[in-house]
Amino acid sequence: MIAPGVTRPHETAWLWLAKIVTGVLIFAILVIHLIVNHLVAEGGLLTYNDVLRYYRNPLIPIMEAFFLIFVVSHALLGVRGIVLDLHPPARVVRRLDVGLIVFGLISIAYGLWLLIVLSLRAAAL
Repeated sequence: MIAPGVTRPHETAWLWLAKIVTGVLIFAILVIHLIVNHLVAEGGLLTYNDVLRYYRNPLIPIMEAFFLIFVVSHALLGVRGIVLDLHPPARVVRRLDVGLIVFGLISIAYGLWLLIVLSLRAAAL
């Protein structure tokens, strides 16, 4: 465990701040997501057609895209932090960074592709 006020090697204040900011933004969007999907929806769950109707509002896919980006970023920064607690050598950290960035970009690209597909299907209704 790192003592208060002591930074981890290879972790900048900007990365730490990114974890904090994405965590807060995830919580804010999650509250909206839960209200719409479980309190507003009849029976507590949206059907596939309900989701498509919901996606007809152009703000919803945008909000969901940001949600995706924030969750992936926050999760991968958390994984990186856990690995840094093991005090790996600098070359391992560099490889880890590259691997997490590539994995994150692929995950976000796939999620955005799904959002676009749903949005196009919603527009066709």
